[in-house]
Amino acid sequence: MTASRTPSSRTFLGRLSLPERSAVTDALRTETVGGVLLLVAAVAALIWANVPALHDSYVSVGDYHFGPEALGLHLSVEHWAADGLLAVFFFVAGVELKRELVAGDLKDPRAAALPVAAALCGMAVPALVYALTNVLGGGSLDGWAVPTATDIAFALAVLAVIGTSLPGALRAFLLTLAVVDDLFAILIIAVFFTDDISLLALGGALAGLVVFWVLLRTGVRGWYVYVPLALVIWALMYNSGVHATIAGVAMGLMLRCTTREGEERSPGERIEHLVRPLSAGLAVPLFALFSAGVAVSGGALANVFRQPETLGVVLGLVVGKTVGVFGGTWLTARFTRASLSEDLAWADLFAVATLAGIGFTVSLLIGELAFEGDAALTDEVKASVLMGSLIAAVLATVLLKLRNARYRRLYEAEERDDDQDGIPDVYEQDDPDYHLRMAEIHEGKAVEHRRRAEAIVRERADRHPQSG
Repeated sequence: MTASRTPSSRTFLGRLSLPERSAVTDALRTETVGGVLLLVAAVAALIWANVPALHDSYVSVGDYHFGPEALGLHLSVEHWAADGLLAVFFFVAGVELKRELVAGDLKDPRAAALPVAAALCGMAVPALVYALTNVLGGGSLDGWAVPTATDIAFALAVLAVIGTSLPGALRAFLLTLAVVDDLFAILIIAVFFTDDISLLALGGALAGLVVFWVLLRTGVRGWYVYVPLALVIWALMYNSGVHATIAGVAMGLMLRCTTREGEERSPGERIEHLVRPLSAGLAVPLFALFSAGVAVSGGALANVFRQPETLGVVLGLVVGKTVGVFGGTWLTARFTRASLSEDLAWADLFAVATLAGIGFTVSLLIGELAFEGDAALTDEVKASVLMGSLIAAVLATVLLKLRNARYRRLYEAEERDDDQDGIPDVYEQDDPDYHLRMAEIHEGKAVEHRRRAEAIVRERADRHPQSG
């Protein structure tokens, strides 16, 4: 039951503020394009790996090694994609999280409670579902973290393909959920998938991060300073034994994401705007190209539902994510006396929770780390990630399509700009200048309609003159 609206209650998933709307729209636009490229890369990988005439070349390209061996960086193409390119992805995630914490929805602890609780429950419940499935089935618990991650780019690509006009508040909730999700995913990687640590290399990486922070705080500018330093930090982090993507998120969190006098955008937002297309359009699709190429024969897909490890991943993504995100949000709203926006229903949140079951990029990465050394099981777990994400996407498509007519009306209302000043009308209802502009527009239209009516009357009179 929705909480009653009292002076101490508040509304969540309501209309975004104008600055937040602009930031979210900019991020979602890039991620949606990147998501479509991600889908294309995943399909290309599956074709490349499963067509008999092409399979050997896929393996050869993925296993091709290059890089300076003396620096411990003589890596395969697949390895470069997972450890190198994904560092760019996590750098963007770090900047986005920092912006949310200091200038976005996560700045207000009360507003942050919902997406944070949804993200935590959306990771804990899939892990529990996986663990329960494998305890009962006698499988390995090593893959408990595989179904915990949501892929925002893939989810947005699904929205783009099915053409649903999801309201801005739900899109923003999904984006914030994924940002928090990414943070906890990187913590899981750092804590649970780090084995032997080289203290010397780790110390060097930390020293590099300190230098990076000092340069930022002293106002030093120039990509030719930061890019080489970032590469050194990344290489040291990789050689330390800690997953190299940690370096990306750490540097992202260091950027300043608040504006100062005379600035239209903070340095973090400017850099994110430059790097996000590289992440969404190149880094993540290339990672998918060399990670998603698994066998998809009928027997292999059937095995997904027969082994506890792979079944646990599918159930974790499809059931665990949905129950976790929806349940965490509902319970938080219930106990914080928050009420759902009048424009939305809990069915809408349930559909978005189902969409959160699309766990592609980070799930594939964690699958590789969890079952490292067992190539056959790694491929089977990857197949289960693809299968679980596909099922979640289909379910979300059905649920969202059922509400799409209402979404379209809400979306059109959010985008309407009758006075054509570049600001949606819903944000100007308390601005007297807006209403004066609209009055002029309507008066002008009234004059035009009267002129046309008089012209029609004259034309009819000339065509049918009254006889004397």
